[in-house]
Amino acid sequence: MASAVQSDLDAFMGKVLERRDENWKKLQQYVLDERDLVEVRGPAHVPVWGERREYSWYIRDGYFVKSPVKVNGVTIAEPERRKSEEAYLRRIKAREKPRRPGDPPAPPEPSPDLRDEGQRKDAEGLLLQTRQPDFIDSAYFLRFKFEQGTYALVGHETFDGRDVLKIEYYPAKLFSHEQDARDRREQKNQTNRQKDVDATVEQMMNKVSLVTLWVEPAAHQIVKYTFDNVNFDFLPVPWLLRIKDAKATMTMSQPFKDVWLPSGVDMYIGAMLAVGTFDIRYHLDYHDYKQAETSGRIKTPSER
Repeated sequence: MASAVQSDLDAFMGKVLERRDENWKKLQQYVLDERDLVEVRGPAHVPVWGERREYSWYIRDGYFVKSPVKVNGVTIAEPERRKSEEAYLRRIKAREKPRRPGDPPAPPEPSPDLRDEGQRKDAEGLLLQTRQPDFIDSAYFLRFKFEQGTYALVGHETFDGRDVLKIEYYPAKLFSHEQDARDRREQKNQTNRQKDVDATVEQMMNKVSLVTLWVEPAAHQIVKYTFDNVNFDFLPVPWLLRIKDAKATMTMSQPFKDVWLPSGVDMYIGAMLAVGTFDIRYHLDYHDYKQAETSGRIKTPSER
């Protein structure tokens, strides 16, 4: 009986992750505005440092470009903004190098609705980038693979007025980059001590990681997920730096009918140093989604 229940849950989660990947493709069809907030607090929760930044994304020369709008409430001057855009565009063009064996796979093709004749020009522009734009990297920092037998149904909860399922995921390969690389090296009888150490750390992090997902069952839609590392005692030099807690949460929203896109990412790290405890909080807010256009450019404050 228990095996049948687990099999049903595995089948359900397979559909959930398929839906997640469909959302990932749709995200490449939109541009958006972004707000970043970082805050560092020291012992007794005394503020040490903080910063607020606002950006707008648009497409230029077939690339997603991140344009700074404000820093700590101060509007960026037009010459500085254009200079930043040019520097960003140079960086993303420089990283688009020919693929070699062993490189990460290219982003998935856009969904079929993007191939309509009226949007073909935009699609061609989007596909110039062999790597996804940075806001996709940030929003989908947990694009974990399906792992059969690693899920547990906790129960029902309410999220934003919806009845959702709370599911816990105990990953075996959430962190697997260096492990996969080590397997390839072993197949070629190659050795690399530092990378083997990195692979060992990844393996240990998999053992102490927990991902909690809230899923709208009818649509197989993840509406929120939280990543927790529950124990960092395996990390080196604990006498110098001890991680007390690490947590990351992503929430989804529905800015358009039947279209689910990331609305926010929150990250928290608590660390113990010799001088006391430090807390680091980082928040990303994604809003004002718009259909991507190759001819688009953000407006200056005077043009708005």
